Amino acid sequence: MTCIVGLVEGDRVWMGGDSAGVNGLDITVRADTKVFRNGDCLIGFTSSFRMGQLLHYRLEVPSRDGDTDLFRYMVVDFVDAVRNCLKDGGYAHRSNDVETGGTFMVGLEGRLFTVQSDYQVGEAVRGYHAIGCGSDYALGSLASTAGQPPEERVLKALECAELFNGGVRAPFTIQSSLRRPQLALTEAA
Repeated sequence: MTCIVGLVEGDRVWMGGDSAGVNGLDITVRADTKVFRNGDCLIGFTSSFRMGQLLHYRLEVPSRDGDTDLFRYMVVDFVDAVRNCLKDGGYAHRSNDVETGGTFMVGLEGRLFTVQSDYQVGEAVRGYHAIGCGSDYALGSLASTAGQPPEERVLKALECAELFNGGVRAPFTIQSSLRRPQLALTEAA
């Protein structure tokens, strides 16, 4: 199920998602969205609506010291908070001493990250990515629409995924977030 599309354009991260809830051959168009804000984070999920609900309503996004590298923050602080959230919410799975969660994207401070089910954090160098069963179609669309307005690119990618994949359905939710402005430090005179 699902197609989540993320795109970095200038100082914004654009993210869009579909509304399909899939169970075998059954599909339900859901009112609860797969793309939402939690604090400064723009999050889009696949895998499970329960996981998405925990990320939306239960995850307490940790604060980041301005001196901490953003990628390190995502790998250490953010993922630790996610792991605890999913465990406390009864979603994290443990099998053969390996803990797994689910797959989702995070837009934060003008950058786009993907968290995989083994909690690894990735950041695509091309400035866009897609996850879910419609991701291949969305990536093809994103590659072919370079130079077009970002919201239009995200929408076209989702429409393409819906056209070719039975697990992707409109309506689509598209949001963007701005890079957090850096505070200017001044010396006292």
